[in-house]
Amino acid sequence: MANDNEKMSEEESLSRRRFLKNSGIAVGGLAVGGVVGGMIPWRTKEQPGQQTKNQKAQNPNQALMFFSQDEFKTTEAAVERIFPKDDNGPGAIDLGVAYYIDHQLAGSYGFNSRDYMEPPFYHGEKEQGYQGRLKRREIFRIGLRELQNYAKQKHKKTFRELEAEQQDEVLSDFEKDKAKISTVSASGFFSMLRSVTLEGLYSDPLYGGNINMDGWRMRNYPGDQMNYINIIEKDFQKIEPQSLHDHMS
Repeated sequence: MANDNEKMSEEESLSRRRFLKNSGIAVGGLAVGGVVGGMIPWRTKEQPGQQTKNQKAQNPNQALMFFSQDEFKTTEAAVERIFPKDDNGPGAIDLGVAYYIDHQLAGSYGFNSRDYMEPPFYHGEKEQGYQGRLKRREIFRIGLRELQNYAKQKHKKTFRELEAEQQDEVLSDFEKDKAKISTVSASGFFSMLRSVTLEGLYSDPLYGGNINMDGWRMRNYPGDQMNYINIIEKDFQKIEPQSLHDHMS
């Protein structure tokens, strides 16, 4: 009887292991289909000597934490008009600015965790900054929705479907408060969008933007160097930038 029980126990154990492996519960269950799953480097078998089309390593920072796909694509279109690609270098899309914004809104910045957010709220001067109950993540989400509504109202198309000049016109109307929208200030939303775009261009790549440190390269900025002992007494030199990640290995 004891042998039979031991045999059943082994079979149950093997069956359970097989179930966990096949279902993905061992690495997060249903979450595997979301952010966690997107960050797990699943690999497929390759034939010896065979290379995949994409040799570029996946960037784990390029995973959405707050935006829906539609919000993300709209943000990409907007930030690219604020900082477009040209002969001088990549634009906001290539530099991953929308990912930077997404990650910021998912964290303490989006929750206004360091701001005083208690009433009463008054309409203050511009120098006093924002006063209200809405958090940045809520303002951003409303602003994107209103950007879409205004584009449809003015051009009968979504913001992403507009020509570059039309997108510039819509953003300019927001900047000058010509766009009459409800709940949030059009110029306030544009100011926030522009500010966080510039942050994403020049922040450390660890935060999702400034991919490959190309934002720094356009400015000849050396990034996060530990010291300049080797060159401090030499003539001016152009050096390759370093990120915080470079000091972690």
